[in-house]
Amino acid sequence: MKTINCFIPYTNPQVWTGLLESLQQHANVETIYLISPEEAKSPFSKCRIIKSKNIFHTQTIQSLAALANADYTLLITRETEVNLGQFALERFLSIADATGASMVYSDYIDLVDGKAINHPVIDYQMGSLRDDFNFGPLLFINSKELKKAIGKIEETFEYAGLYQLRLALSQAQELFHLPEYLYSIAELDNRESGKKIFDYVNPKNRNVQIEMEKAATSHLKAIGGYLHPEFTPVEFGKEDFPVEASVIIPVRNREKTIADAIESVMKQKAPFAFNLIIVDNHSTDRTTEIIKQYASKFPALIHIIPDRTDLGIGGCWNLAAHAPQCGKFAIQLDSDDLYKDETTLTQVVDAFYKEKCAMVVGSYQMTNFKLEEIPPGLIDHKEWTPDNGRNNALRINGLGAPRAFYTPVLRDIKIPNVSYGEDYGLGLAISRKYQIGRIYNPIYLCRRWDENSDASLSIEAMNKHNFYKDKLRTMELKARIRMNETK
Repeated sequence: MKTINCFIPYTNPQVWTGLLESLQQHANVETIYLISPEEAKSPFSKCRIIKSKNIFHTQTIQSLAALANADYTLLITRETEVNLGQFALERFLSIADATGASMVYSDYIDLVDGKAINHPVIDYQMGSLRDDFNFGPLLFINSKELKKAIGKIEETFEYAGLYQLRLALSQAQELFHLPEYLYSIAELDNRESGKKIFDYVNPKNRNVQIEMEKAATSHLKAIGGYLHPEFTPVEFGKEDFPVEASVIIPVRNREKTIADAIESVMKQKAPFAFNLIIVDNHSTDRTTEIIKQYASKFPALIHIIPDRTDLGIGGCWNLAAHAPQCGKFAIQLDSDDLYKDETTLTQVVDAFYKEKCAMVVGSYQMTNFKLEEIPPGLIDHKEWTPDNGRNNALRINGLGAPRAFYTPVLRDIKIPNVSYGEDYGLGLAISRKYQIGRIYNPIYLCRRWDENSDASLSIEAMNKHNFYKDKLRTMELKARIRMNETK
């Protein structure tokens, strides 16, 4: 009979009463280890108390591996009420045995205000390097692979121990997603999607992010995907461009915000010629009318309505970048955002010439619709560094704003014709060869409101977005591994 050791964070005993009773009675469960920062009393005969730091600490993970003498290790990663479904452990055992996976994880059910909501998760792939990948709180790990993975770990982290374990496990065997709802949890984070997506760049989490970067970099070196800080410098040629810079705005149905965006461009004071290219993707509200009114006042505003009807945001960007009116540098502005002041374009163009880079990324201030600052405030993406940014980009979920590109490189690489992640995929591809320049002071206002495209996404929509970004990372990681192999 296959056996299981269970490891559970144990600071609030009341949360675990039901689960512990269920595990205590299960024939396959050998020992239940309760991880507590303080001395505690064992509630059942199969339970043992481990006095240890938080479950994310490397030392805790090492202790766990040393005690994992059963065939499999069930690890719960956060303190939330967990209720196992019918024959859930038997199902985990069966699939783990059948697949030989390092780890098995499953879909689960959220219990929110007494309502059961299905929470599917997504398949793990090579590019699933982001540290916020959602496995659900229940991980079913092959104990032999667990011990091997721990043997690969050389650095001690306070926050990234569990992350480095997952990366090490993925190097050996598959992390297998079982698309069945095997358990339920009492969900503690009920924020809408738009209020979660900036957690990873919150300045309060900076120490955590530094550790995550170190763990991810070690993983990339182990699998052959690490790139040294050696870049192809950009020599800005003598190409004939109509202007030095073009601001590009793809837009569809933004009658409430497009005028503000246009005015923020036209207020720019720059020592060079620039224009504004708006790709109006067949708007059905007053957006088209508003753009036409501004175009009649400003000759530098180029209003393009595509012939095609199959363009996403990326396709609109391609159309603008390949237009004959596009300048040497193409600079992004979303249709509901603003430049912070009249110096934004000058700062971006200066950064290109100073750093001889193919792409520049700025920093932005989070605001509400009234342009009042909201948490987390300034997003400066300091995780992008000249020496390791191109590697860390495979871990983080975005590259910042505004984004700007040297147009010949942009025309050469092309942008995926999608409406989510298109800029991220482009940035990854550029960083494989070129340096990305950075501006760390705020030059952009990112306005959050109810009509943002990511303000309130369903679980299925979030999964679709996350899977696509993981796929972009997978493609980029494969390209980098191949590039390293041919050196």
